[in-house]
Amino acid sequence: MDREFSRRKRDLECQVSHRTFSSSAKRLERFMKPYLASYRRHEQVTHATTVVRGFCSDLHHKNGESIAYLFGLDRKAIQHFLGESQWKDAPLREELAKQIGSALGKFDGVIVFDPSAFAKSGQQSVGVARQWCGRLRKIENCQVGVYMAYISSQGHALMDTQLYLPQEWTSDKKRMKHAGVPKEKQRHKKRQELCLEMLDQHGQYLPHTWITGDDEMGRPAEFRKALRDRGEQYLLAVPSNTTIRDLEIPLPQWCGNGRPPKRRSVRADRWTADRTETDWTTVDARDGEQGPLIVEAIKRQVETGKRCRPTTAEEIIVVIRYRDRDRRIVKTDYYLSNANAATPLDEFCRAAKAEHRVEECLQRAKGQAGLADYEVRNWIGWQHHQTLCLLANWFLTVETRRSEKKDTRDDVESGTLGHRFGNSYRIGMRYTSQSQMANRTAITSQSMGKAVSLEST
Repeated sequence: MDREFSRRKRDLECQVSHRTFSSSAKRLERFMKPYLASYRRHEQVTHATTVVRGFCSDLHHKNGESIAYLFGLDRKAIQHFLGESQWKDAPLREELAKQIGSALGKFDGVIVFDPSAFAKSGQQSVGVARQWCGRLRKIENCQVGVYMAYISSQGHALMDTQLYLPQEWTSDKKRMKHAGVPKEKQRHKKRQELCLEMLDQHGQYLPHTWITGDDEMGRPAEFRKALRDRGEQYLLAVPSNTTIRDLEIPLPQWCGNGRPPKRRSVRADRWTADRTETDWTTVDARDGEQGPLIVEAIKRQVETGKRCRPTTAEEIIVVIRYRDRDRRIVKTDYYLSNANAATPLDEFCRAAKAEHRVEECLQRAKGQAGLADYEVRNWIGWQHHQTLCLLANWFLTVETRRSEKKDTRDDVESGTLGHRFGNSYRIGMRYTSQSQMANRTAITSQSMGKAVSLEST
């Protein structure tokens, strides 16, 4: 028995040539070149490459100490580089956005914003407070980073993040000074404000049609108005208790006395419950290796916001519901959009699917690149760890694309923008007009939409 096992084991074993790993290491060196130009000192260049290599390794826990021991280096030097060394990470993130826009950019791309929490014990870590932790599904002591991702038919990747500082932090100047929070970052900002800052900084590099986010992003009417003011087209999830006024329902007849009648406000979930089965359209929201995902969707032009307020707007409510094999409704999602009323349902479903892709991005970054493995407490340490982790995550994505034959070249530096679009990233590609989108994706069937896919896998 043991002899047979040994024979079969030998048959199954394979040998990987050292050239495979050496070529990957050379590609990492070429990948890092445009980023390393931001460093002034030679040891910073060396440490940055080492840390990114560590994030790309198979270490179980990817922090400064573990990476130093992996390469036989002084742990204090690596820890100082991550947690104390004064180097700017903003240029690295800007270069990352350019690279992602160059490699994945498509006119119908989607920018997604999503907060992600990191559970922490104690009160010393910058930004830590009792707040909602999505991973634990409860209010817990944690830090929250707001992430920006880009999704297109070519792939998806994280590109930037901002640490959210609760009011209990921004109101305590001594505490922020102790954590090393820069003065320009000490004003309290809502998570939606952080999203707008990242969009203003990187949106020019990313050709896109949609801005999406979860119901925390979509709840404030002020955020949706800010996107409209920027000329952006959005599809943002909203809570089920969001109030709307159906503009397709005629106004009650006015008798001529008193105030003219107004449309009644109703919760989105109650409005949905009043729809008949014939109101719903079936859409195939996924194709490829995972098979079809059939959803039911409905849209309607509505008015949102409190009457006579600046945030009052005419929007499109989109409701998407999912059924299990027994045809039972297992999930219902609610969205608000400023898209043209003629936009087909399958295009809304495509954007909604992209909003869920960011969870895959975060899981991959945490599982493969050590996004949550930091052991730093101050502001600069958190920023440095996150930035280099985003670079490592992007390199792993590039390598995956190469192995899948989506981009087999290894003779082009990752920072060159000209090899895909030329200078097209400077063209006004960041927003596709609503009329163009409506004409380009005119609906051909109301009973069954065509397959909607952001990626082939």
